[in-house]
Amino acid sequence: MSAVAHALSNYGLNTKTLKTPRDIEYDVLARITGRIQAHLPHPLGRTSPQLVLALHDNRRLWTVFAADLASAENAFPNDLKARMFYLAEFTLRHTSKVLAGEATADALAEINTAVMRGLRGQRVAS
Repeated sequence: MSAVAHALSNYGLNTKTLKTPRDIEYDVLARITGRIQAHLPHPLGRTSPQLVLALHDNRRLWTVFAADLASAENAFPNDLKARMFYLAEFTLRHTSKVLAGEATADALAEINTAVMRGLRGQRVAS
């Protein structure tokens, strides 16, 4: 092993990359969305315990998003805040419908995926 390879193996690969708040939001959304998608499609009115837990975590995340959007410290433009707050409201209402057996979780996964694209700076297909 060369000195450079040895140094990289000991130091270079062990350094931790600092994550931005956007990176953290993306990672959390990706984990939750993956858990929701793992149970799609699901029959209307039939939610597994694992899907219920994923929906609970998704609801908690969107509640945090809504609180952050309502915060005076949030620097988002007002139109973006309004659109994101609407998504938070929709997500919370739709989650209740899924848990009541009145809807499927597909829309929730789609919303999360669209937000993830936005966090990565990708345009959402119309």
